[in-house]
Amino acid sequence: MMSGADDYPALWLNDISRSYAQGETRLDILDSAELALWPGQSVALVAPSGAGKSTLLHIAGLLEKPDAGDVLIAGASTRNMDDGARASARRADIGFVYQFHHLLPEFTALENVVLPQMIAGLKRGEATRRASELLTYLGLGLRLQHRPAELSGGEQQRVAIARSVANGPRILLADEPTGNLDPRTADQVFGALTQLVRASNLAALIVTHNVEIAGRMDRRVTLREGKVVELE
Repeated sequence: MMSGADDYPALWLNDISRSYAQGETRLDILDSAELALWPGQSVALVAPSGAGKSTLLHIAGLLEKPDAGDVLIAGASTRNMDDGARASARRADIGFVYQFHHLLPEFTALENVVLPQMIAGLKRGEATRRASELLTYLGLGLRLQHRPAELSGGEQQRVAIARSVANGPRILLADEPTGNLDPRTADQVFGALTQLVRASNLAALIVTHNVEIAGRMDRRVTLREGKVVELE
């Protein structure tokens, strides 16, 4: 029987090293780092500032190339991809959520989720149906025609989450997605996010300083001396 994509990690950071030159000094940020994420699994990345969280996230999202090692998506290497192929892989396989929602202010919640689907080639009718279903699933069924300025911070972030998964990625990368929200709203947004991860069989890597939220994820990892270390 042939192996399917689910036989592999959705994302595998294999032996990743990355350093930067700072004057005459070399800063070793990642040193043979390893991390595998499986479909339907949420992983919290908890580490102090300067440990390399952003570098790891950028490499995982194919926004930055490692000095050594490989990023594999569903078992497929990205090591020798050119910039165009990397951009295509990002569009098809990876969704991003940031601390600030970066919604387009002149468009409604629905339009903000429709647009990336149409850019990917989906017809407007199908994109609108999928966007409406996603936003309704995230509790925004009555807010579809509201622009970002008419939405609360938590609602804006849920629109951003819907947008990030609208094209059906395998992987969700989130950088402090609740960091700009009050505790109650953060809890609601995180609940929506994890519900969506499990329902969509996504593999999610979520950078957070919120220990309580990290504790509710399937796994917790940190960075120590450039390596990914599992936490209890």
